[in-house]
Formats: sequence, C-alpha cells, structure tokens
Amino acid sequence: MTELQEQALDWTEIDSTPARDTADRDELKQALADASKLWLAHDGLWFLAWEKRHGIDEAIEGDTEAWATFAMLEARRIMARLGLKPGGGLKALAACLKNRLYANICRFTLHARGDTELKIRMVDCRVQDARRRKELPPFPCKSVGIVEFTTFATTVDSRIDVECVQCPPDDPTPGGWCEWIFRL
Repeated sequence: MTELQEQALDWTEIDSTPARDTADRDELKQALADASKLWLAHDGLWFLAWEKRHGIDEAIEGDTEAWATFAMLEARRIMARLGLKPGGGLKALAACLKNRLYANICRFTLHARGDTELKIRMVDCRVQDARRRKELPPFPCKSVGIVEFTTFATTVDSRIDVECVQCPPDDPTPGGWCEWIFRL
C-alpha cells in the first residue's frame, strides 16, 4: 500500500447531501431569504470597494452596466421557471416582479390601472434602510434603477415603457423610497 493510500484510510466520508434536498418548506423559505440578503450584500460590498478605488461616479457607471446584464438574466430565468414567454404584458411583468430576489427581502406594493399600467412602489428597501440606520444619505440609485427596471420589464415584454416617478436622489415621498410605472 502506498503512503497516499494509507492517508486516504484516515478519512471518513460524511453526508454531503445539499441542505435543499432535506430541508422542509420553512427552512427553504429562510434559506431563500438568506441567499437573497447575501446576494444584495455582495452587490453592496462590490460597489463600496469600487467606489473607494475609483469614486462614486465610476462605481455607479459600473453598477449600471452590471445591472443591465443581471436584470435581463434574472427576468429570463424567472420567466422560464414560471413558464412565461416574452410578450406576456403587465400581468407577466407583475408575476416576474414578485419572483425577483428583491421580493424576498424588500417590501413593495403593486397597483394596476386597467390592463395598460402597473405601478411598483418600494416601501422598504434594504439598501436605503441600511444607509438610514448608519446615518448616511440615501444612495442615488435612480440612474441604475432606470436601466435595471427598463431592462427587466422589456425582457418580459418589449412593448413595455418605464417611467420613474421618484427615486433617490429625489426626496422620498411618504410611504416609500421609489416608485415606477410600467405602461403597455
């Protein structure tokens, strides 16, 4: 027997079944919330590191580029999971918005006006709420949000137009951080 074979005898294999395969419904919901928080934390840490090296303007520019790609990928994956095809209108968009990673960690409301308008209002935003707790000014996310929401919405249905009603650096209005209207 070789030395390598002898060393292998010292190791005992243990169960490596992924937790998702043995978790119950509540554990899976908590794992999804935790994964969503970690995803957003990574986004924030990347941004802060880039801002420290290159300044806020260049960090926002890079963030915008990343969100343009991510929003398209996220919309496509959600649509595939829900069995939706492109061109499903505002009902498809509403279903997709409720399945975004943000939906697991931020509170928002959706309102429809007939079949031609859908409004989302971000009531609690983890990014802005964290900055408020740290006594920092709101993150000026409007330029990033315009690209993110437009890309996400037009991936679901290319006919959708997006209007930003209010988003930082705009002053928040009572009851929410930002508000967007999608029109068909």
